[in-house]
Amino acid sequence: MRSNLLQTPLRAILVLLAACFVVTVAHAQDVTHVVSGTIEKVDAGAKTIAVKTADGTVETVKFTDKTTVHGLKDAAKGADLAGKEGGHVIVHATGEGAAATAHSVEWVGDKTVHTTEGTVEDVGKGTKTVAVKTADGTKEAFVVADHATVDTGKTVGRYTVVGAKKGEHVTVYYTEEAGKKIAHVFKHL
Repeated sequence: MRSNLLQTPLRAILVLLAACFVVTVAHAQDVTHVVSGTIEKVDAGAKTIAVKTADGTVETVKFTDKTTVHGLKDAAKGADLAGKEGGHVIVHATGEGAAATAHSVEWVGDKTVHTTEGTVEDVGKGTKTVAVKTADGTKEAFVVADHATVDTGKTVGRYTVVGAKKGEHVTVYYTEEAGKKIAHVFKHL
C-alpha cells in the first residue's frame, strides 16, 4: 500500500518534468531572425514572400493571417504585399529554412536598408536616439523609428518596450532620410 502511495506522486513528477522538457525544446526551436531585402515575389495562394537579400540570395518565408505589415498605408497583412514587388522590406520571422514564418513585415519602400554592427555606446534620455560604436571606433548616431523593434535572438519586441542598453552588441538595420539614419531594427549578436 505504501509503495503505491509513493509511486503515484513520483509518476506525476516525472510527467511534469517531461512536459517541461517538451516546452523547453519547442521554445528553443522558435529561432527568431531578420530578413532584409527586396520583395521578389508574393504568392498570396501559397502564402509566401520571396525576399532577395543584399548578397543576392532569395529567402522565402511563409505568412499567416496574423502576419502584420507596418509602414504601408494600404497594407496590413502579408497578402496585401502582392503587387509591391521591388520594394524593400525587413521581415521578422521564426523558424528556419522552409519552416520560416513571418510574424511582421516592415515596409521601407524605395529606401535601401543598410546595416551597422557595433556596441551600443549611448541611449538618449527623453529622446529616441541611440549611438553605436563600430569595430573601427566610429560612432554612429541613429534616430529610432516609431515602429522600431529589437530582435534578441529569442524574441522580437517593440523598441518602446525592450529598448537598447549600453554595452549590447547589435546589428542596426536602418534607412537614411533627410541626412539622418533611421533605425528600424536592433538585432542582438
